[in-house]
Formats: sequence, C-alpha cells, structure tokens
Amino acid sequence: MIDEGLGLEQGYFTNTSEVQLLSSNYYPPCADPSLTLGLSPHFDTSLISLVYQGGSTGLQFIKDGQWINVGAIPNAFVVNIGNQLEIISNRKLKSVQHRVVTSTHATRLSIATFVNPSLDCIVEPAKVLVSELEPSLYVGSQYKDYVQRTNAFGAYTAAILNAMR
Repeated sequence: MIDEGLGLEQGYFTNTSEVQLLSSNYYPPCADPSLTLGLSPHFDTSLISLVYQGGSTGLQFIKDGQWINVGAIPNAFVVNIGNQLEIISNRKLKSVQHRVVTSTHATRLSIATFVNPSLDCIVEPAKVLVSELEPSLYVGSQYKDYVQRTNAFGAYTAAILNAMR
C-alpha cells in the first residue's frame, strides 16, 4: 500500500524488503530515570519498523526540539518510517528521530521488527519521484555501504551486517 500511496507501481518494494530483523527489549524501572536512558536518540535505518509496546510507555519522538511521548495503546503497533524509505520516497516520507526513556515505577517490554533491504540492494530515490522540479535529494548506494558509512548500528554494526549476510 505504501508503494501505491507514493505513486509507485504495485510491488515496488518486493525486492527492497528482503531482510527482517527482530529485537526484543527489556527496560526495568529506574528510581532516577535521569541517570539512564533506555535507548539513545536515533533514526531507524530500515525501510519500516513495527513496534509492539504492549501497555508500556517510554517511546518518544522529537518534534520542533521537544520530546513527545507516544501513547501506549494495548494490542496496537507503532509504525516508524525508516531512513531507507525516506530515501526511496525522495523525502516525501520522513524518518523520525526517537528514543526510549525509563520509568520510575514500570517495566517496559517491547518487540520491534525492522524490514530492511538486502545488503546488495541499491537504495535511491524512485525514478518516478524525481524530476526537474523535484530533483533527487539523495545519491544512491548499496544498503551495506550506507550501514557502514553511517555506522548505523553503533558498536553492533559489524555484528548485524554479518548476521544479515
């Protein structure tokens, strides 16, 4: 449906959404949340991320310099646009910086799945979204080069790249 919403042919993402990573996260309560951060501010390098947070809060996104809490709706998913989808859409869809903060009284459990391109996939703005009036805002590159160049997963970048091979 995203492909059609962007005006791309149906199935456009079939070859660019080949790798799926799963992450489960446990954030215990902290008496003084200012002493720790559950997950540092970051952008997802994926095409799209789906996060199940159960009834726990703590996920925040930044807007106009302010961190805003994402509500926790039981049995619902949070959908994040990732950097690769921002590139393919030529910034018609935007990746959002987000983080997780801890709570003084509640444990946070979340499960996230990240849909990624294959490592050899060339990620670039879709040709039909680029014109003289709307030039390409990005230079295409292989996903693995993007991940390495941006150190996308911090200290875990090499391990995650190896797991995706």
